[in-house]
Amino acid sequence: MTPGSNIPLTATTVTVDVSAPVRLDVSGLLLTADGKVRSDDDFIFYNQPAGAGVTYRSGGGSAPDAIVVDTASVPAQIEKIVVTASPDAAGQTFQGIEPTATVRGADGQVLATFTPPQLGAETALVVVEVYRRNGAWKARAVGQGYANGLAGIATDFGVSVEEEPAAAPPAPTPAPAAPATPDPRAAMSTPPPAAPQAAPAAPAPGSGKINLDKGRVSLQKNQTVSLVKGGRPLLSQVKMGLGWEPAFRGKDIDLDASVIAYGPQRNQLDSCYFGRLSILNGAVKHSGDNLTGEGGGDDEVIVVDLGRLPADVSGLVFTVNSFSGQKFTEVAKAYCRLVDAATDEELVRFDLTSAEPQTGVLMAKLIRQYSGEWEMTAIGDFVKSRTVRGMVKPGAQAL
Repeated sequence: MTPGSNIPLTATTVTVDVSAPVRLDVSGLLLTADGKVRSDDDFIFYNQPAGAGVTYRSGGGSAPDAIVVDTASVPAQIEKIVVTASPDAAGQTFQGIEPTATVRGADGQVLATFTPPQLGAETALVVVEVYRRNGAWKARAVGQGYANGLAGIATDFGVSVEEEPAAAPPAPTPAPAAPATPDPRAAMSTPPPAAPQAAPAAPAPGSGKINLDKGRVSLQKNQTVSLVKGGRPLLSQVKMGLGWEPAFRGKDIDLDASVIAYGPQRNQLDSCYFGRLSILNGAVKHSGDNLTGEGGGDDEVIVVDLGRLPADVSGLVFTVNSFSGQKFTEVAKAYCRLVDAATDEELVRFDLTSAEPQTGVLMAKLIRQYSGEWEMTAIGDFVKSRTVRGMVKPGAQAL
């Protein structure tokens, strides 16, 4: 699986284990529609191993720890179970460690695997979520990192995190040390004999991921960049420019760029395209149709005011279609690029390096993260569709 992808779950009971070259602590949180736990009882881990339809299973040190979900027993008000992982060693990050989540059916059959890419300063991860959609259950690859340890995840999801009193110094003149981030599990029950988990102070949002601090980012297919610059999430106006050139000189290519807005249940909220140039109260606007694809620069531009998007917009998928039926094998140099609307500075670029004889392509997606910042992921998947209407379902599947 790749970040944001999902699979349907046909088995009633599903197990998610997380393995790595080092020992990991694996936990599960039961979340309602508002993305919060109902109480600390919905935080499932080694000292609270059973909840409503969700259990923690220890690997005993020789096998990875796991979260087991009996979907038939999960309360109706619970919409998702997020599976988290953090290194057992105090203060250790995921730098150089590649954790892998394995989703298994009731008989142990492997349904999917997911290894979050490009990890660095994170000390905890939301790895996978098991969620309910229209009465059916699915699993989604997430890979959301936190640099302030499991406490950062717990706080985001509503678990009470209490500061523990400082321990007495072991020597009269101890060396100064950074304060430890509290482990939320320690505040709830006595931890095992291992050293309590500590984490460095949380750096700026987006730390540990590719962000915009080093200038323009060039993405390859399925790569992701966090829209954070100078430690602050980018919440201003951006322009998604989409461009293409005919593969054969003298031949016009009439393509249509669009964007589809989705809600938290991957439900379509609206679509912006040449026939509907403004949506979401003007937070998303389209430049209009280009009938030839000739000339340098962007052929069509979609302006998005990230700060003005309604709270229920959780994802935007940018698409390009050929209404006239021309295939993408007749297109050269198709790309999309994200530009700061205030300065015209190019922030992110994705060049489509392959082509298929199809009439539609999912170019990129913007996803709102739990922490509030946005991430852009290059997609580059081809679809048989001449209009944005036919892109709604594959776009939802790509979130």
